[in-house]
Amino acid sequence: MILQRYVARRFVRQFLMVLAVFAAILFLIDIIEEIRRFGGRDIGLIGLAGLAALNITASLYGILPLLALLAGIALFLGLSRSSEMVAIRAAGRSGLRILWAPTITAVVLGAILVSVMNPMVAATTKRYDEAAARAAGEVPQTVSLGRGAVWLRQGVPARAAGTGEDGGQIVIRASRASPDATTLYDATFLVFDETQGPVRRIVAQSARLVDGAWALTGVKEWPLGAANPESAAMALPGLTLPTELTAARIRDGFGAPDAVPIWQLPDFISGLERAGFSALRHKVWLMMELARPFLMGAMVMVAAVFTMRPMRGRRSGMLVLTAFIAGVALFFLRNLTQVLGEAGEVPPAFAAFTPPLVAALLALTVLLRLEE
Repeated sequence: MILQRYVARRFVRQFLMVLAVFAAILFLIDIIEEIRRFGGRDIGLIGLAGLAALNITASLYGILPLLALLAGIALFLGLSRSSEMVAIRAAGRSGLRILWAPTITAVVLGAILVSVMNPMVAATTKRYDEAAARAAGEVPQTVSLGRGAVWLRQGVPARAAGTGEDGGQIVIRASRASPDATTLYDATFLVFDETQGPVRRIVAQSARLVDGAWALTGVKEWPLGAANPESAAMALPGLTLPTELTAARIRDGFGAPDAVPIWQLPDFISGLERAGFSALRHKVWLMMELARPFLMGAMVMVAAVFTMRPMRGRRSGMLVLTAFIAGVALFFLRNLTQVLGEAGEVPPAFAAFTPPLVAALLALTVLLRLEE
């Protein structure tokens, strides 16, 4: 038990060191990107550094399995070069008993990071998008779900036909939507002027998204600037409202699944399905998040296959490179199965848990053969 705790502590130390190094590298890369993007605006270096700090959380979170791989390589390489691995084996300890400590530690560490960093990534991603939109002078276009309703907000194109206003915003509420996000049912459009507040209220039985516009049917419109909006209301068979939204932007507006904290994902998925949208992408992401700790554990086992042995000379460099390539291949296999899951080709649980399970079994098979 003392030996397992020692190896586990070594792994945690290596993981934190790798995490700190990559955080610094990603921060420098991102701040250069923010300077290139917003350098001509009056933001200042502190503001740009704040944007970069908000953005690197998601980048670090996405590469956690690769960081576990590098920490595993560093751990076993260090044990081999210091001859600690030889001493451990000479004491009668098998390689598999040594491996369980960092593997289980990686799984536990992954579970902690998912439970803590996932909500953090969701919050920082949202704040980054809002801050970047303000810095770029853009009107944010958002989509959200209420109880039994879909809410959207869009900017009004300048001198948009049919609105009579420059700029401003339109808030849209619908009881439900089609799965492809191109049709809203029982929709209400509230048009806001930049200076006067709400100026029009439009209710439609359906609103279909066409190229650059909402095509409304079964329309009733109230001019809110009139003394008596109800007496001035008009019933129309149809109406067209220009928009910059597209079906893809509406679907993305619900947030990339990683913009929703994992603790809220089940309720969010239920809300999407009640609103008529497909929640397959979010289901796959939820399974991927649950499988992330096991993927980190599998990465440690992959690292052990190539580096948990005495190494000398050029052979050590080749084995380290092979371990890294194998880990990257597993990472891309995981991304491939995620795409297949989002396309509906494989079940979400299969897409999430198959790569770490297959990698762990293959690594275990190789290690057992080497032990023999």
